[in-house]
Amino acid sequence: MNELRHFIEKYASLPTDEWKQISDCFEKRVVKKGEIILQEGKVCRHLYFLESGLLHFYINKDGNHITKFFTEAPYFFTSQASFNSQKPANENIQAIEKSVLWQISFQDTYDLYKLKSWTEFARKIIQEVQFFTEVILEELQTETAEFRYAKMLKNEPEFLNRIPLKILASYLGIAPQSLSRIRKKLST
Repeated sequence: MNELRHFIEKYASLPTDEWKQISDCFEKRVVKKGEIILQEGKVCRHLYFLESGLLHFYINKDGNHITKFFTEAPYFFTSQASFNSQKPANENIQAIEKSVLWQISFQDTYDLYKLKSWTEFARKIIQEVQFFTEVILEELQTETAEFRYAKMLKNEPEFLNRIPLKILASYLGIAPQSLSRIRKKLST
């Protein structure tokens, strides 16, 4: 739980009394590699902090998994549309690795908005996620899969080693065979 506190403190000042109220709302959960945290069609009832591990967000289209993005520890995550509306999700969240999560209920999340630290934290993290989303969308619309893979290889080579090739190919919007060709080309 120290990791959770340190993460929040990167975004907001966190008085001890407010930390106590926040920490009392979180429950630890350990998920196995491959375990589904949220299945499409189910309502997302929690906001999560990923203490350790790696997650894969995807949708099903015509029997294929289409990767939306990844969440790497430490970071907060949820199915934003489902969580906020309390309606069924159209996405799945799956652990790529064994992961340690801290979860907080929908009601507790909103009850904590009475705390200045939680409100400041939430505002800043939402802005950050919006920024990341804009960057991903811009790259999807303007860059090739090869460029995006080369960028990941340069900036996050250890991260790439943690993602199965089929999932990585889906994220890049290409077939696994095309990813193999790109990897071969960039390794020479």
